[in-house]
Amino acid sequence: MKATIWHNPACGTSRKTLAILQETPGVEVTVVEYLVNPPTAAKLAQLYRDAGITPQQGLRLRGTDAEERGLPSADADTVLAAMAAAPRLIERPLVETDKGVRLCRPQDKVLEIL
Repeated sequence: MKATIWHNPACGTSRKTLAILQETPGVEVTVVEYLVNPPTAAKLAQLYRDAGITPQQGLRLRGTDAEERGLPSADADTVLAAMAAAPRLIERPLVETDKGVRLCRPQDKVLEIL
């Protein structure tokens, strides 16, 4: 099985999720450090749609200026554009496999798609 993780190595939850993926037999992991290689707004829209959540639910509030910018109540396109331009606004980690996508907070959510 192939898995892609949008990863921030400074995030403990992201590191723990990556460890689960790496320790699971048969999982081939692609790591995308999204702060270095941010996903496009279109890719984020697809990930959130496949995860069954809204872009607002995938918005990182802690440690960002998202609330000051009014993003929690903004429309989806505005949130996605803001995330693509400032990837620190993306809540992490996101994991995509053939079985679906999950925002892995807590990290055990990844087990749902393995």
